[in-house]
Amino acid sequence: MRKAVKAGHLTIGGGAPVSIQSMTNTDTRDLAATSQQITQLASAGCDLVRVSVFDEAAANNVRALVDASPVPLVADIHFDHRLAILSAEGGISKLRINPGNLKNEVDIRQVVDAARAHRIPIRVGVNSGSVPKEIRARDQGVTAQGLVDSALMHIRLLEREGFEDIVVSLKASDVRLTVAAYRLAARTFDYPLHLGVTEAGLPGQGTIKSAIGIGALLLDGIGDTLRVSLTGSPIPEAKAARDILRALGLVGGVEIIACPTCGRTRVDIEALAKSVEARTQHIKADIKVAVMGCVVNGPGEAQDADIALCGGEGSSALYLKGDFVKKVTGDPEEALIQLIDDYVAEQKEKID
Repeated sequence: MRKAVKAGHLTIGGGAPVSIQSMTNTDTRDLAATSQQITQLASAGCDLVRVSVFDEAAANNVRALVDASPVPLVADIHFDHRLAILSAEGGISKLRINPGNLKNEVDIRQVVDAARAHRIPIRVGVNSGSVPKEIRARDQGVTAQGLVDSALMHIRLLEREGFEDIVVSLKASDVRLTVAAYRLAARTFDYPLHLGVTEAGLPGQGTIKSAIGIGALLLDGIGDTLRVSLTGSPIPEAKAARDILRALGLVGGVEIIACPTCGRTRVDIEALAKSVEARTQHIKADIKVAVMGCVVNGPGEAQDADIALCGGEGSSALYLKGDFVKKVTGDPEEALIQLIDDYVAEQKEKID
């Protein structure tokens, strides 16, 4: 089992559930906009939110952001160690530093002293673009070993100061390289690992790259916290992360199974599935709902789902735990939602 660190009330590592992170893209000097986005990310499912602290004005906003935030905050620091110290004094719950651009040992020692004094962990965030040139030259490019060695250089600096509240990330935009680096890191040290494919790109291709890389590692049992890095608004990152964890059975929620549709389909399955997904986002219980468009696969899928709808010409059939419940004429959405709500209430009563 990997070591555990605390970021505010959140435990990372040590067998704790995998936590979801994202990062604001507002100007941190704009207190209102940044605070609003933090709240939106928390509502979307983030357990931890990172903000860029790039100058003293941004650092001076940390206290107000922390006080207004529903989740712990991480300060993203580059180049200027003094901003890390100011963030720690402002109540930040975690620091992220990049060993590629914060190298002075005296400066790092001061950051460690501040982190220790305020009992906050430090993430050593290595990217493929920040691997030292001597390691790149040794390996004739960026390799998994190079990423791990780059992280180890900074880890050793922190350890020499007696500091071990460390989280490590080793991100690349190349999925294979990312996965190889994390697998090697998992064998090399036991600090918690922050997963991600950096600069993955736009939603769509970037989501797929992230799902493959992060999903492969989570299936290996590697990873304690994660961020899906997508270009644009950070809000979709939280949903993508939840979807990855849900697909692997690591978080609860409603799983929608929907047929790809074909010429036999007589119900607008796409619209129905989207609407049901949106209307059940608040449900935390593990429920599998099948939305099927015809009788070919529908009844079979209904056997495996908690709740299922099989659409037909002018009417649809509803199933509960594989058993037929009733036939619904016309638009079946409300009847399906009602069946889901009733099932959730029944399961809650059993637990209570």
